[in-house]
Amino acid sequence: MDRREVLKLSPIALASTVGYVAKAESPKAGDAKVLFDVRSYGATGDGKTVDTPAVNRAIEAVAAAGGGTLVFPAGTYVCFTIRLKSNVEIYLSRGCVVLAADSPQPGEATGYRGGTYDPAGPAQAWEQYQDYGHNHWANSLFYGEGLEDVSIVGPGMIWGRGLSHGSKPGTIRGAGNKSFTAEQAGVGNKAIALKNCHNVLLRDFSILKGGHFALLATGVDNLTIDNLLIDTDRDGFDIDCCRNVRVSNCTVNSPWDDAICPKSSFALGYARPTDNVTIANCFVSGTYELGSVIAGTWKKFADDAHVPRNGRIKCGTESNGGFRNIAITNCVCEGSKGISLETSDGAWLEDVAISNITLRDTVDAPLFLRLNARNRGPKETMRPGTLRRVMISNVVSHNSASSTASIFSGIPENAIEDVKLSNCYFGHHGLPKDALIGWGESSKPMPDWKTIEVPELVDGYPELLRFGPTPANGFFIRHLKHLEMSHVEIAPETTDARPAFWLEDVERADFFAITAPVQPNFALRKVSDLRILWSRAAKDANVAAVENQTL
Repeated sequence: MDRREVLKLSPIALASTVGYVAKAESPKAGDAKVLFDVRSYGATGDGKTVDTPAVNRAIEAVAAAGGGTLVFPAGTYVCFTIRLKSNVEIYLSRGCVVLAADSPQPGEATGYRGGTYDPAGPAQAWEQYQDYGHNHWANSLFYGEGLEDVSIVGPGMIWGRGLSHGSKPGTIRGAGNKSFTAEQAGVGNKAIALKNCHNVLLRDFSILKGGHFALLATGVDNLTIDNLLIDTDRDGFDIDCCRNVRVSNCTVNSPWDDAICPKSSFALGYARPTDNVTIANCFVSGTYELGSVIAGTWKKFADDAHVPRNGRIKCGTESNGGFRNIAITNCVCEGSKGISLETSDGAWLEDVAISNITLRDTVDAPLFLRLNARNRGPKETMRPGTLRRVMISNVVSHNSASSTASIFSGIPENAIEDVKLSNCYFGHHGLPKDALIGWGESSKPMPDWKTIEVPELVDGYPELLRFGPTPANGFFIRHLKHLEMSHVEIAPETTDARPAFWLEDVERADFFAITAPVQPNFALRKVSDLRILWSRAAKDANVAAVENQTL
């Protein structure tokens, strides 16, 4: 019987299969496949007792024995910070809940039964370059730093009920939430935080309400995240300054923030890239009420609920070190923002393949590629960023919003380079002349597309909707060199007078077999070396250079 089969067994069956430590005793040196029971070290799992001291004693014992698997039998284990160790595997049995104890309320020194989470740690000079949560790891439910060969596996659940989600005090988001101030001493704000680790496995468990981050992994190499179910009130996975990462078969519902988010921040005190990342076979969403995905009820927010419905896959916005070799494939995105590649802080973002993606009910636009110069980092480290060699294929998007098109935009002095799209369908609402854009009382008529001026936002936060409405209904493309689109369809559900494509400061663009409703579909501003062939969207054209023309 191999190790994976062993871990599917109950603790009773495990005891008859391998050496199962039922008492707080050390195994013999060299003993293989020894399993430890956390209750043997005093953990109760009664849902009332603070089990943190017992859990940490058990982890220390497993580490001292040379490593092994610490089993959490069924029960509810109320805990503050659990300190992971090298060569220790945490196994969460079916029916096991690790419950984050309530953090101190604003103005209070302690939380549940006088407990607190580990201190966040001293402030560093470079904290100004990231949000507070990215700079601290110890103030978490599970915490590990400088570790190797560590894992959390099993079908149990981590419930971050007592964690801060980093929003204003008083913000309640359901699923038993209270509200805690993220920066306050003693407060925990992450379900799992790992720093400078390698050989890490996270598999099969679920996280309900993960705090500011269900997982914050910073400087973690050889990281496998597989078959996790995340139903949370902020970010799902933040994969920051990591190398050799595999995210597969995961479900992430994160209405208030991003679902799967590779980053390359300055949180380690230096710029470190995020390289060799595969995101495959995942479902991400921002449309379901907190807790309903884990409960299996899949209850959607009401149409008029003021929820951002983020839930997307995004590289950035923290982008100091760079991103190289990123593959996103076989993923489904529902009721969320689209897929975003964003580099704003001098990072390289290169060699990205996005394929076999289904998007439904996207709340902004399916795709966003952004290269700008926010330059949030030490001045001496700043350099012009890059966004180049991006291949996007086999994407189907249905029922997305319409006021802002998909945007590919560099800045005047720094263009995106080498982007290819093929075999894609983009269906959106469409905007008739009398359409209103915006929310509720703040909504206003959509302006005539010919009068729309899209801001550059050179040093701004890279967010698609900050550009406002676009004068194109399919793609707004600006400051880009070398673009190819083939077998791409733009399909508004209602009449939309805006052209399908707006190209501005674009050098060398090829469009082949493009479909869109019959009307002028290519608005050209300072475009050179353009070819349109075999397309229903426009007649064949070969343009050497043009300042202002619509085809």
